[in-house]
Amino acid sequence: MIEEQDDFLRAVEAVLFVSEQPLTPGELKLHVGEAGDLAAALAALSAHYAGRGVNLVERGGRWHFQTAGDLSHILRREKDETRKLSRAAMETLAIIAYHEPVSRAEIEAIRGVQVAKGTLDVLMEAGWIRPAGRREVPGRPLIYATTVEFLSHFGLGSRRDLPGIDDLRAAGLLDPVDLALEGLGAQSVVENDEEDA
Repeated sequence: MIEEQDDFLRAVEAVLFVSEQPLTPGELKLHVGEAGDLAAALAALSAHYAGRGVNLVERGGRWHFQTAGDLSHILRREKDETRKLSRAAMETLAIIAYHEPVSRAEIEAIRGVQVAKGTLDVLMEAGWIRPAGRREVPGRPLIYATTVEFLSHFGLGSRRDLPGIDDLRAAGLLDPVDLALEGLGAQSVVENDEEDA
């Protein structure tokens, strides 16, 4: 009789252990049958697991194993979420890196479009830019500069190590539209020279 009870207890424990979701007593009986006293088995297992790393608990009429509350801090996972920068953020970062210190108005003049506040916020959250004071002109606009984290992230010793236009072209990093427009500009110069001849 005791051996049968042990087998029933072990079966209840196994079903609860592998279950993906909490189970009601009725759902447990579908797996383990009616061969034993389910309430006694659940009480025995609950007492056995009390004070351990996992506990057998009943919530809303459903039973499941859960991590002991005092150990939850050990199992917390912190994950770095990588986010791809938008094209606007990349352009803004490049302008700041090459022209710093630079104000929002100057960034907008170079880009030809307004800079959303969120774009600068994203770059500041990443730790790549920082406010670098105020320009001594009417309105005293805030100016931005890159940070040491920016240099570190991109493997630069200083801003002087930023690639030049020839370096970018050689690496194939220039926008194909820019290259096509540049090619058209050179082609029209050749055509004009031919017409003059």
